Amino acid sequence: ATMAAGRWAGRTGLGAAGAGRPVGFAGVRFAVHDSTAETVTLTRSPLSLRPGTYRLTGRHGSAVVGPPLDVPASPDTVVRQLLGATEPPFATGASVGLTPQLHTGTPRSALGIEHTDVELPHGSVTLPAWYVPGARETWVVALHGLGATREGPLNVLPFLHQHQFPVLLPSFRGDPGAPRRAERAYRLGAGEWRDAEAALRFAVRSGARRVVLYGWSAGATMALHAATHSPLRRQVAGLILDSPVLAPTATLRALAARRGLPAPLRPVA
Repeated sequence: ATMAAGRWAGRTGLGAAGAGRPVGFAGVRFAVHDSTAETVTLTRSPLSLRPGTYRLTGRHGSAVVGPPLDVPASPDTVVRQLLGATEPPFATGASVGLTPQLHTGTPRSALGIEHTDVELPHGSVTLPAWYVPGARETWVVALHGLGATREGPLNVLPFLHQHQFPVLLPSFRGDPGAPRRAERAYRLGAGEWRDAEAALRFAVRSGARRVVLYGWSAGATMALHAATHSPLRRQVAGLILDSPVLAPTATLRALAARRGLPAPLRPVA
């Protein structure tokens, strides 16, 4: 039962959301009530009211939206500013969702930042990665999180590039274009941290004097394990951790419930 629960819950692990389906908020959708060149009006909900900048995705396009605007709206709607939209604007009645992943594509195609495609040796396989050069001797290794791909860290790449940090954005085993992983079950970063170590090793062998591991979600957990257990841990000068998985049992049970694991199996997930 434990193995079955672990595999069921583990399917939500580090795998990508799928081609053309950026990581979002558990599949929550809401309707477009109105759309102009400057704003979009959405069904009011805790998610559509979230502060911050997100990408709005629909069947026929996407747009980057800013925080909710303090403008007149009906009690069941919220208005957000369009910061960059596809054409034409979203149709009234369209079903859309929010994702924190603002960009799709490569550093070059999404942001106009030049990069090199590199391969990270990792045992008998290699992991694809993007390398963005910079003048500093301290590298940043950006480790994407749960259900995402290396496109996720593109959110912070302009800031890092502006400050001349060399940046490495690796794919992990099981990601699109990367080797398949040997195990079906995921451990939310606790067992996958050697993928992060492969990126750390590449950076050091390529001339990095120091490395900052910047991770999200399970990627942040991978960073913690690499900084603790890797023989190269002395090269790790810093950690930036966004929502690391610090309670794996509770996280697995929540993922199991979200994926519909029968309640009797959840205590052993």
